[in-house]
Amino acid sequence: MPGTDVIEAVRTVLGELPDLPHLPELPGRGPGSDVIGRGASFLVELPVDLQPSGWRLVDRPGRDLRRALDLMERDLDALTEHAEGYTGPLKIQAAGVWTLAASVELHNGVAAVSDPGAVRDLASSLLDGLLAHLADVRRRVPGASIVLQLDEPSLPAVLAGRIKTPSGYGTLRRPEEVVVLESLTTLVEKLGVPVVFHCCAPDVPWGVFRRAGAVAVSADLTLWGPPDRWRTAAIDALGEELDAGLGLFAGVVPALAPTGLPRAELRKLSDPGASVEPVRTLWQRLGFDPTSLAQQVVTTPACGLAGATEDRAREVLTQVRAAGRTLVKDPEA
Repeated sequence: MPGTDVIEAVRTVLGELPDLPHLPELPGRGPGSDVIGRGASFLVELPVDLQPSGWRLVDRPGRDLRRALDLMERDLDALTEHAEGYTGPLKIQAAGVWTLAASVELHNGVAAVSDPGAVRDLASSLLDGLLAHLADVRRRVPGASIVLQLDEPSLPAVLAGRIKTPSGYGTLRRPEEVVVLESLTTLVEKLGVPVVFHCCAPDVPWGVFRRAGAVAVSADLTLWGPPDRWRTAAIDALGEELDAGLGLFAGVVPALAPTGLPRAELRKLSDPGASVEPVRTLWQRLGFDPTSLAQQVVTTPACGLAGATEDRAREVLTQVRAAGRTLVKDPEA
């Protein structure tokens, strides 16, 4: 979410998304609010510190980690106050282990993903931290049924061996897919709550996420371009996992308001029914029953809203809620 006022962000989320609110993240507040710094603050007995090159594992906690932990405490306090009495699903989110491993540096400045032992330590530490976080949220909002979103935007690059060395001229050795799958599966099984993986890259590893036990995958469908240009291979890959029961958090509403378009086109982009046309097209091309749309699909913003204005963020949340309701009211439209 945009801005620096977490109380206003929590109020907005609870007001605009009453059926599936979430604990907002406000990266505009600076270091420790970014996805990596915030995610690394969950690590138990693996302290991090912010270096000129990014977040790095260090021997003892410092000012940067204390700031990240303090910001999280403020966020949870705001949620506790304004979600009092709430019952229903509540989504919280954190950076996933492979995105952390691709971004957090070891003492020598190389990404942790370069060291299998370090990745195992990260996974174990993250699990402990997330379990504690889940327990804290349950205590603060006892009526909530928690859904955990693990953000893995870097996983496609990890699987393809595209993570750079510190010099930027080379790439790190990629892990075997079976190792990645095993680590994600263990994490999902031990967390004990429904897990949604979020990946805003164009080459989402749908199969890895589904086999790891995800109930759904969150992805930016606007990266695919207009539906008439969607690649058959991409549709088939997603369709196979949807057919196996995977849910889809479909990113269909852009965070930033488009500019320079004709007025008629702008009106169409703000229309909730038009927002879900790509999802309906996908369902039609796959030959799925249109009534299953409302059971498997959650409409969402295309990706994070941090770059939007506060007014635009509120408009987007209103639109995705209305778009989702069109799938329920008129699945064959």
